[in-house]
Amino acid sequence: MRNRQVLVTGAGGFIGSHLVEALVREGANVRALLRYNAAASIGNLALTAPDVLSQVKIVHGDLNDGEFVKNLVDGCEAVFHLGALIAIPYSYSAPRSYLHTNVGGTLNILEAVRACGQPLLVHTSTSEVYGSAQYVPMDEAHPLQAQSPYAATKIAADKLVESYVRSFGVRAVTVRPFNTYGPRQSARAVIPAIIGQALGRPEAIQLGATTPVRDLTFVEDTVAGFIAAASNESVVGGVYNLGTGESISVGELARTILRVMDVPARIESDAQRLRPENSEVDRLVSSNAAFTAATPWRPQVNIEEGIRRTVEFFQAHPQLLPRGSYVR
Repeated sequence: MRNRQVLVTGAGGFIGSHLVEALVREGANVRALLRYNAAASIGNLALTAPDVLSQVKIVHGDLNDGEFVKNLVDGCEAVFHLGALIAIPYSYSAPRSYLHTNVGGTLNILEAVRACGQPLLVHTSTSEVYGSAQYVPMDEAHPLQAQSPYAATKIAADKLVESYVRSFGVRAVTVRPFNTYGPRQSARAVIPAIIGQALGRPEAIQLGATTPVRDLTFVEDTVAGFIAAASNESVVGGVYNLGTGESISVGELARTILRVMDVPARIESDAQRLRPENSEVDRLVSSNAAFTAATPWRPQVNIEEGIRRTVEFFQAHPQLLPRGSYVR
């Protein structure tokens, strides 16, 4: 990536901020798009090292403004498109906002890429597009099934990218992360939610469903996958899973976190944390065979090490999590 001019949308988010950091350390010239806000907040980029942040060109704006997006993409050699609304619970309440940002924003990125000399587009999908597993491990041929409005908008965005590849020759690769976790993750996500409650050393940890099974990928591994996708011409035009291929239930995950933190709490189910009926995704376990065959990428961080590093981060930044409760 050295000396390449790149754009990262969603740069203030969890994965986006780690990606910006990794790209700068690889020598890329990074434009970082963050949603405009009156406070000029830079989100998780505020947690990056000062020597990294000083090398980033930060731009505030809106993916829903097509002219703005075109001007931003102009001159870039690669675009990492992570900008999206991602909280599944909020998508039940405000689905139209997800449609506008996740689908309309992706359309603006695609049109900008077409108009600006066809820079490589690395588009971010999600394992949620598969819904509950019809077979495991889940490869890229697994049927798509929207079990939330969020998932529906991500399927639509993925298909838009596919259509532009086929119709207009856009140089794009879609990466499909499986449950990325690690430092800086939103307090709403399950791992920070457990850590936040455990920081208060309660008698009980409250969760939603504890039986769903997930394929958890540490954020550094996910970011390395994004960069591998942008660095290997053979994957252009394709869709690839980024997961470990290993699985853990939410209940076992909670027990692992409590063990790492040495908190002897019991685990209880809270009905307010449950997804609507028929919306819960029971199993998400990836096959990463296609991507590991096409690139040198391999997951490096196992679940115990990843949890330990995540716990250490939030212990050092307790202000990022509500103690003894969780974000609804």
